[in-house]
Amino acid sequence: MKYKRSLLKLSGEALMGNNEFGLHSTRLKQYAEEVKKVVDMGAQVAIVIGGGNIFRGFSSRIKENTIDRIGGDYMGMLATVINGIAFQSYLENVGICTYIQTAIRMDQIAEPFVKDRAIHHLEKGRVVIFVAGLGNPYFTTDTAAVLRAIEIKADVLLKGTRVDGIYTNDPEKDKYAKKLKKISFDMAYKMGIKVMDQTAFILGNENNLPIIIFDMNRKGNFQKVISGEEIGTLVSKKK
Repeated sequence: MKYKRSLLKLSGEALMGNNEFGLHSTRLKQYAEEVKKVVDMGAQVAIVIGGGNIFRGFSSRIKENTIDRIGGDYMGMLATVINGIAFQSYLENVGICTYIQTAIRMDQIAEPFVKDRAIHHLEKGRVVIFVAGLGNPYFTTDTAAVLRAIEIKADVLLKGTRVDGIYTNDPEKDKYAKKLKKISFDMAYKMGIKVMDQTAFILGNENNLPIIIFDMNRKGNFQKVISGEEIGTLVSKKK
């Protein structure tokens, strides 16, 4: 096992499966089983989930100024809470003790985020789901994931997507796009990589946190990444 403690970042869209919005039970069950395989290895896993599967449909209202940006960001944070509660249920259904920690206090639903308590849960073999982003508008869940990973002293941040890494161009549009196995943070800036926002990459670079982009939908990939197999694309200080 190469990475003892990891933070897994999942987009809200990943939980939709083939649906246009909402949650897809089969996909949630699959992800829970993938996490269980890793936990059973003895790895410590924290998770951050986006809220795009619930909130994305309202984004046009922000552009139309029907909903202001700050209000929209708070709506997005609440969407991540819904996803966190749902995924907690699926994780516990496969036998994983799971705690939710939130950046916005809601004591009846989750613990407030406390770094040392989160680390304590991880050391006890529990999965911790961080929700509500950072509790402040203007920050994405990608940035929240990197910051939480730094705070809990994770060995790596794993961004689970539907593609198997970073390419020179969009592989769904360009059949000649080439996959990059390793890339530096500096190169990610220059190429304008969109798989994570620039603030997240800057935080990762400044704190020497490696980030791996990989296909979470392929069964066994999460376990392979934790074991050190070269799955996906590694973004780090040096190419």
